[in-house]
Amino acid sequence: MKLILASKSPRRKEILERFGFDFEICVKDTDESTNPSLNVYKNAMLVARKKGNAVFAEHPSDVVLSTDTMVYMDNIIYGKPKSRSDAYNMLRAFSGRTHEVVSGVSILAPNYDMMTYVVSYVKFKELTDDMINEYLDTNEPYDKAGSYAIQGIGKALIEKYSGSLNNIIGLPIEEIEATLKELLK
Repeated sequence: MKLILASKSPRRKEILERFGFDFEICVKDTDESTNPSLNVYKNAMLVARKKGNAVFAEHPSDVVLSTDTMVYMDNIIYGKPKSRSDAYNMLRAFSGRTHEVVSGVSILAPNYDMMTYVVSYVKFKELTDDMINEYLDTNEPYDKAGSYAIQGIGKALIEKYSGSLNNIIGLPIEEIEATLKELLK
């Protein structure tokens, strides 16, 4: 039995490698739309599960790990920005405020099925227009939920965080490490 990461995220790959896991990457095109009648926690888990199901169908004798990370504040789920102005508006909304980073996690294996979510909190500094525009000029925010990378240049925008840093980056490994090791032994 092998571990399959159902994600092409370089950040999730790096976290699994840092924690010593051997794994393969397999990604299938999946509908990642959310259901407006569900809360952010259920949406994060269900999107993660959709990704996992698509890969598990082809790897039913392996351990399939899938995750989806959402940024949430004021009853709004902030995804990846569609444009520079979209990224600007997200960062402006976060300025001086705290938002949630919610990762839904799915682990599927023979005779094993787990779904959970992990929440961390990020408080932004008060941001000026110059700070936001300088950050947008780096091109770092455009493939990140919430338009920032806490592990990169974006850490300069953040006053503090609580909870799992790895969760904010995209994979709450501390919550699932023991489960993965048990399934893979």
